[in-house]
Amino acid sequence: MSIDRQQAFSGTKDVAEALRIDAARLETYLAQHVKGFKGPLSVKQFKGGQSNPTYFLQTPAHNYVLRRKPPGKLLPSAHAVEREYRVIRALHAQGYPVAEPLVLCDDASVAGTPFYLMAHVDGRVFWEPQMAGSNPVERTAVYDAMNATLAKLHSYDPAAIGLGDFGKAENYVARQVERWSKQYRASQTETIDEMERLMEWLPAHIPPAGPARLVHGDYRLDNMILGHDAPEILAVLDWELSTLGDPLADFSYHLMAWHMPHSESAAGTATLVGHDLSALGIPAMKDYVEAYVARTGLDPRPHLPAYLAYNFFRIAAILQGIIGRVRDGTATSEFAPAKAEMIRPLAVKAWEFAREAGAR
Repeated sequence: MSIDRQQAFSGTKDVAEALRIDAARLETYLAQHVKGFKGPLSVKQFKGGQSNPTYFLQTPAHNYVLRRKPPGKLLPSAHAVEREYRVIRALHAQGYPVAEPLVLCDDASVAGTPFYLMAHVDGRVFWEPQMAGSNPVERTAVYDAMNATLAKLHSYDPAAIGLGDFGKAENYVARQVERWSKQYRASQTETIDEMERLMEWLPAHIPPAGPARLVHGDYRLDNMILGHDAPEILAVLDWELSTLGDPLADFSYHLMAWHMPHSESAAGTATLVGHDLSALGIPAMKDYVEAYVARTGLDPRPHLPAYLAYNFFRIAAILQGIIGRVRDGTATSEFAPAKAEMIRPLAVKAWEFAREAGAR
């Protein structure tokens, strides 16, 4: 069944029973800790978002967004809302496009789990990379802005913006492979041969690391808010996987849209495969890479197949984590169960790139 991702993921819904928040208790807390906050408060849940439940908070004067850890048993080091809050605070101070962070609360009695609050950014979210309903001129401008915004992120010296200790910068890809292999094993529900081969091949074929930079970890079009009437990026969202690491691993993750296996359901990340990019005004991947290289001086091309093998492996493992949460009853999206069908095609794609990089 084909779905309209734009309709499926846009907007809000009533809060799922398992993710309810005591609005009165939350309102009392926010009135004490957020300047200018005044109830009455109404709480809805955003339809999009897989990992940390995200809520739309409305008051007569202001709108806000709350991100919290999901309830229940969590994988090690996952759902770190405290880290998300820290990174957007540091970036907001630099004038980088993120929502203004307002308060971090680690008291689980307020909303059931730790959370942070940020200002609501009013704009558009395109849930599919071909930007249905847009036009070639706007698409070209949005893709250029997306490229420039990631290049800007990768230009910061982490220590200079107060994030010098935001992660171990060395051996980022090797540690990611180890981390996601473990998380995959912890939530595994079936045997996938390609994942087994990748877990064996990847550790010995890590590309040489670039300079240590702040990496987003999930940089893609549907994780940003665009202006209503201009092709500008108002806010980059979902910093849950951000850390210090290899900017080329981060950039090559972003390139997966050009190769993503097609999925008719809500299970798969949307893809540019099968679209006439030139007619749409979307750059070919080769040109997009060249623009990033020109902006940063960092060049993924000598090791791009290995980077893409790693990234497709990583996304497959992340999706398996969602399936693990379905199994344990803590997944936050109604589309989560359908993710299971995407894990194998992602693993197959990862192994294709591994073979391109010399795997046998």
